[in-house]
Amino acid sequence: MALLAVIPVPVNGGLPDMAALAVPATALGDTAPCGPGRFLFVRNADAASHTVTVATPGTVSGLPIPEVAIVVAAGKSAVLPLAPVFRGTSGRAAITYNSVTAVTVAVLELGQ
Repeated sequence: MALLAVIPVPVNGGLPDMAALAVPATALGDTAPCGPGRFLFVRNADAASHTVTVATPGTVSGLPIPEVAIVVAAGKSAVLPLAPVFRGTSGRAAITYNSVTAVTVAVLELGQ
């Protein structure tokens, strides 16, 4: 699994160039730091939809919390908050993809 780095997004400086900052998704999955103001950006430039799954390792009242899966349509992008509920034993979220063909990702952190 690749360790995705956090890209700061200043609140007064506009949006970063995501095409230039996003990196290819890794076939074995990626990990990302979780926390307030952090988001996973996913761009799907493929001709087919792809599913991105984020593991949710915790439980509530002894019941497992379901994993979060989002479908990113062909040619579209998605943003998913990286809430603390996704934090695994490594302190990072575990992210997997049904396919990484033409999928790029980035972890954004909204600045102060």
